[in-house]
Amino acid sequence: MIYQHAEKLLKTQQEKASGEGYRFSWFDWCCLWYPPGWLVLFNRHWQHYHADPDGWNWVEYGLFLVPGGFYIALLMRWLRLGCRSPRQEVDEFNPQYQKAFREEILAPIVKCYFRAELQKIHNLPVQSPVIVAMNHAGMCFPWDFITLGYLLSKVQGWEVQPLASETLFEHPWMSWWLPPKWSQVLGAVRAEKGDFEKAIAQGKTLLYAPEGLRGPLKGWKQRYQLQKFDVSFMQLSDRYHIPILPVLCIGSESLHPWTVNLKKLQRLFKLPFLPISPLMIMLLIFPSMGVWAMRTRLKYFIQPVQKVNPVQRRGATYKQVQQLREKLQIQIMELLSHAEAQRRKE
Repeated sequence: MIYQHAEKLLKTQQEKASGEGYRFSWFDWCCLWYPPGWLVLFNRHWQHYHADPDGWNWVEYGLFLVPGGFYIALLMRWLRLGCRSPRQEVDEFNPQYQKAFREEILAPIVKCYFRAELQKIHNLPVQSPVIVAMNHAGMCFPWDFITLGYLLSKVQGWEVQPLASETLFEHPWMSWWLPPKWSQVLGAVRAEKGDFEKAIAQGKTLLYAPEGLRGPLKGWKQRYQLQKFDVSFMQLSDRYHIPILPVLCIGSESLHPWTVNLKKLQRLFKLPFLPISPLMIMLLIFPSMGVWAMRTRLKYFIQPVQKVNPVQRRGATYKQVQQLREKLQIQIMELLSHAEAQRRKE
């Protein structure tokens, strides 16, 4: 029964995606330029393409934008749903909805707010699939990943699916903030070895952070210092003959600057990380700003495709991975030095 209902919702979404797109109202434009409203945009866009009776309503959206109002809206929604959590039934990746979200919501944020750029695009391979390996940082909503996925889809026409923490799939807080199964429908792949290998075997183009959660966890003091790489992406690249495309992101460390990770509270709430910074006061007043980040310029530098040397032993693979990490670390420092020199000239 649930499966049939999910099929019906997906069919409705596909019909709507091919028909009338989402058009910004004056309220949406206000939300776009008022950070607490970004979460409103995500949910309103979802409700345009999905029948979601458990979603937020107009009164609750208005409360998002008032200091402390999010907590009242959350209580109102919980009572309206009969003191239960929202239903979560739709969970299949849908390229049509990914495209609609990318063009109608992400485009103005990526172009005007993050001012994102792809550099050295001559290094992009003509065909996919590839494993796109990028330094991941920001201690916030994964804007560096999402932005790169958007740019690659525009330049190459790829359907890029990011490898995402299990928290984005299962944490109970996510069911209240984001639409039901939102990350799955947009194409996120669970960051577990089985799901990762299955996606690679199916020939999907994946966005992968070799540092894992160690990247965002390192905090502001260690910005642009690459952490230890996992070996799984290189092992799967070798096994399925899928090349690795390294990408270096400059600017991602400024998405949430001056942050430190509170490990004890992080473990208590079972979160992937819990950043604390001077901006935390605003996050307490407007919890909907959990998807917001500081305005910055995200620059992505495409590196030559990495061909993996076939190996049998894990030790040899580990050595290759760390050599790649050291090589990318040197390139990051060179890019930062070059950027600093340009600023001084200006």
